[in-house]
Amino acid sequence: MSIRVLVADDQTIIRTGLRIMLNAQLGIEVVGEAADGREAVRLARELRPDVCLFDIRMPELDGLEATRLVAGPGVADPLAVVVITTFDLDEYVYGALRAGARGFLLKDTGPDLLAQAVRSASGGEALIAPSVTVRLLQAFADLPAGRPVAQPVSPVTAREEQVLLAVARGLTNTEIADALHISLSTVKTHLASLMAKLGARNRVEIAMWAYETRRILPGT
Repeated sequence: MSIRVLVADDQTIIRTGLRIMLNAQLGIEVVGEAADGREAVRLARELRPDVCLFDIRMPELDGLEATRLVAGPGVADPLAVVVITTFDLDEYVYGALRAGARGFLLKDTGPDLLAQAVRSASGGEALIAPSVTVRLLQAFADLPAGRPVAQPVSPVTAREEQVLLAVARGLTNTEIADALHISLSTVKTHLASLMAKLGARNRVEIAMWAYETRRILPGT
């Protein structure tokens, strides 16, 4: 079955370009388009697409608020959202992920990376544009002092700690399996356990927790 995508951007030419690129990909179909954030939320709730592709800057509601309403904390049945923007700004990236997005891309992203982000989001994983990934993760170490950090509901095992650090350094599941000499299914099992213990919805939030708890620092 095709991955059903909702595209939301206030610029018609951008929506058209995204629709053409996505529909040209095998197994991906654009099922709806919205020109503002309020319409994006309405269509997301009505169509229940596999992935929502939201622009950051939209009238009525911006992309961050739209993401929060369909994917954020407290949403009973959250949708997968990938945020896409022209602006390579850390606060946008961090805000999007905090709002519940599973990916963050720039609008000059090519069709291959765009399709990869949609497939990753549909599969429960996350993809961030390579140009911002390292800087984003390093920024997690500079959170305001005194900010409460969530504690795991049960202790993180030694192996889970290894997987946690690997995720925080940006390794894929396959790279983690190779580095730790374990199977891909075992990596996924550890990730599922970490998400349950940390209350994380995806691997990006696992990485964020590693930085928030100072398990990994910039440049390491």
